[in-house]
Amino acid sequence: VSNYNVPQGAGDIVMIQSDHTGAVDILSAELETADLLGEQRKAQPPPLAPPTMWTTEKTKEFKARMGKEKNGRMVVKRGEVVTVRVPTHPDGKCICWEFATDDYDIGFGVYFDWTTVTSTAITVQVSESSDEEDEEEEEEIEGLSPAGDVERGSKSYLRNRYGEIMPVYRRNSHREVQAGSHEYPGEGIYLLKFDNSYSLLRNKTLFFHVYYTS
Repeated sequence: VSNYNVPQGAGDIVMIQSDHTGAVDILSAELETADLLGEQRKAQPPPLAPPTMWTTEKTKEFKARMGKEKNGRMVVKRGEVVTVRVPTHPDGKCICWEFATDDYDIGFGVYFDWTTVTSTAITVQVSESSDEEDEEEEEEIEGLSPAGDVERGSKSYLRNRYGEIMPVYRRNSHREVQAGSHEYPGEGIYLLKFDNSYSLLRNKTLFFHVYYTS
């Protein structure tokens, strides 16, 4: 198949005839553009409400409690981004989270993946940087901008399937327990991102608890 550059003005119609079969295809740039824009508008998910956030000063008690839990503690290595994927639960209406760190702060943000839930299992994904994480997700869906600055909050425009509930900001989780909740907007998977990509030297010990309520 050869490529032909056909000058085209507004409202013009291009007719392409096959030398082999004689079939004719009629292309209208205006109609195709309108169709594509219409599909794109349909694919846009509804806006997400902001979360409810609060802090508590009982960091020692929280760390001691989470330290005894099987999956209540992990190390986020320098330069890494850990994403905790939490599916909506059929018996729940709201997701809740709590977390704290030893000695140093960490970036944290919440996103939502509008996708069909096939399992209620919570999974953890580790990336060596926010850029690498973007590349991995682009294998599934096209069109994500860079994640942004953890210092100022991420300014990413997520794909049509993803929505931003709270951008990634550095949190003083070494001083206070950071907690929050968000009412389910529908079926999907919450992405809780713990971002240590800005740290070149320090690993962060993370204590966290995530659960749903009805």
